[in-house]
Amino acid sequence: MKLVLASKSPRRSEILKNAGIDFTIRVADADETIPEGTKPQDAVVFLAAKKSMAVERADDEVILGADTVVVLDDKILGKPKDREDAFNMLKSLSGRVHSVFTGVCAIGNGFSMTFSEETKVEFLPLTDDEINSYIDTNEPYDKAGAYGIQGLASKFIRGIQGDYFNVVGLPISRIYEKIITKL
Repeated sequence: MKLVLASKSPRRSEILKNAGIDFTIRVADADETIPEGTKPQDAVVFLAAKKSMAVERADDEVILGADTVVVLDDKILGKPKDREDAFNMLKSLSGRVHSVFTGVCAIGNGFSMTFSEETKVEFLPLTDDEINSYIDTNEPYDKAGAYGIQGLASKFIRGIQGDYFNVVGLPISRIYEKIITKL
């Protein structure tokens, strides 16, 4: 079976490549509207499944879809709309622990697997100047929760509990265990 990643995320591609997993990319064009009242861990699985099903699949392929969200106080923090939104997100994360959920869906002939993974992330307390300086780099704008743990925001992370790669966008050890070894 051949693995197809239903994502244009360079971070997800890099994780798979660095793990030595062969795959191709076929970008999913799926509506990312979440039904109101859906819990974050269910929302990411719902969106991962939508992405997997939005991609055409040959008989010898398994489509891998994923979606990642940052959650604070049961509220999903998406990608910031503008500078003010990025500032407010980072200010709310400052000095606190939040969750990052990634949902995974893999679909192929006779194969179907969905799950979500949670990682807890603790931020250092941040000053307004630190937040503004980080926003000035433009890194926060295409990232859920307005930060990239693998980038310039790494210096703000006091610690994590769980899978680091889950925070980047793909819980690779669980994908390997539950999906890759079954292909």
